[in-house]
Amino acid sequence: MTDATTPRRRPEELRSHQWYGTDGLRSFSHRARTRQLGYLPEEHLGKPVIAILNTWSDINPCHVHLRDRAQAVKRGVWQAGGFPLEFPVATLSETFQKPTPMLYRNLLAMETEELLRSYPVDGAVLMGGCDKSTPALLMGAASVDLPTVFVPAGPMLPGHWRGETLGSGTDMWKYWDDKRAGLIGDCEMTELESGLARSPGHCMTMGTASTLTAAAEALGVTVPGASSIPAVDSGHDRMAAAAGLRIVEQVHKGRTLRQILTQEAFEDAVTTVLGLGGSTNAVIHLIAMARRAGARLTLDDFDRIARTVPVLANVRPGGQTYLMEDFHFAGGLPGFLSRVTDLLHLDRPTVSHDTLREQLAGAAVHNDDVIRPRGNPVAAEGGVAVLRGNLCPDGAVIKHIAAEPHLLKHTGPAVVFDDYRTMQRTINDPALNITADSVLVLRNAGPKGGPGMPEYGMLPIPDHLLKQGVRDMVRISDARMSGTSYGACVLHVAPESYVGGPLALVRTGDEITLDVAARTLHLHVDDAELERRRAAWTPPPARYERGYGALYNDQITQADTGCDFEFLACSGHVPDPYAG
Repeated sequence: MTDATTPRRRPEELRSHQWYGTDGLRSFSHRARTRQLGYLPEEHLGKPVIAILNTWSDINPCHVHLRDRAQAVKRGVWQAGGFPLEFPVATLSETFQKPTPMLYRNLLAMETEELLRSYPVDGAVLMGGCDKSTPALLMGAASVDLPTVFVPAGPMLPGHWRGETLGSGTDMWKYWDDKRAGLIGDCEMTELESGLARSPGHCMTMGTASTLTAAAEALGVTVPGASSIPAVDSGHDRMAAAAGLRIVEQVHKGRTLRQILTQEAFEDAVTTVLGLGGSTNAVIHLIAMARRAGARLTLDDFDRIARTVPVLANVRPGGQTYLMEDFHFAGGLPGFLSRVTDLLHLDRPTVSHDTLREQLAGAAVHNDDVIRPRGNPVAAEGGVAVLRGNLCPDGAVIKHIAAEPHLLKHTGPAVVFDDYRTMQRTINDPALNITADSVLVLRNAGPKGGPGMPEYGMLPIPDHLLKQGVRDMVRISDARMSGTSYGACVLHVAPESYVGGPLALVRTGDEITLDVAARTLHLHVDDAELERRRAAWTPPPARYERGYGALYNDQITQADTGCDFEFLACSGHVPDPYAG
């Protein structure tokens, strides 16, 4: 909160002044229209104008409480001497939006950027949390570079069913496989429908949502401890109000988002994601966010850092036991970071402190089984490995801590599916002769081929193998998978098959070797044969002929560079609008 030691910006120094503070006709009109909204001059003139970008929607269960939380943010802004204005922006509901919200991440980023640039605002509070909303909001805001604070939506309460604690997503996959294996029936599944997701908030496992909100906190754009507060906890309301106080202070300090989103901050976010055993989706999103902020991350950075940081968060699905509420009360992200301070850049600023070192002072862990000490990690190395080889020359990733160990070095024959619908229809066909040693390959599911790179990567195991007790197989695709998923799933194969990447050339029966320790993925087909297959390959037609989809198809980059739009990821000056 601003106090006597915080310098206050004079009205004429505020960005909003050019809309409100001059003597011209336009400023007169802006003031008159603000009176039309019902505001007195003393409520807003000369004060920092704060945009609250709210992804609330009736069809987004992860964000359904954010309409109320926006009121808490406004309360904090008013108390700090600012003027809050709430803006509705696109909601990206992981549950309902098809073919995937990833198709629309860049659309929300564009909306965020242009809204903040075109309106009379001095700072922004971003409200999101469901998977793609966090990177989208931060990507757009980084491109504008105003003072910014992020408010995470928070995890939902743990699920419960017949004495078991359920993790959203993770237990959905588990019990669906049990149903397919004949172990449970329709009555049990009906009960699970009512027990899996019990409150507003995003997934309470260490899925993509929790991973990326933790990354946002590690980057320094939230108030301390914000990312793990349960959505329905009263502490979440207090956190939202604190964010409102904080953003006004950031405006007066002139601390913009890019001053927070430094190269060092992104490296610390990578360390955090890997040490949490977080979602593979964070690889794509952090690379995209870094490019927008003028920093640089590559797959090699993830693999380099993964070899230095242990997994300390015993949170499902990478861990075995706990959920996000347990993580929060064990110390949350401040407690986790306090155990890896030697791996962090402690002298960089955050929205709450001049240095991360100050922010972590006094942070502690209260349960050593939830947030493990360095001497007793969940895994010795970070939870994501980057693979290279003739099947993925530009890289692929695997969340190896969520796979059965015996599959981390495996050779088997490929069973190839050209699209997800065909796979769904034929996966149980006995004629495919799928065994536990087979390598399931899905193609045409990448950024262009999906379209939008859907979360198809956790391919289903055939029913007959489930009934034999098989619960994991090597699966390879150019798709993503949910951060709540698990298994020996090789993802983000780049370049994707739809644009002629090597995955397009694989045929059923080809031998493929996965070797996580060696970081390799190899197709055992000689170069001459691959060239013959390439010569016979025909590029598929574009998915879209018009509209946003056509823009997406024309501009989207591959997974290894963040799946951003080329015209948004490039450097270049965009002027503020003339408001007079």
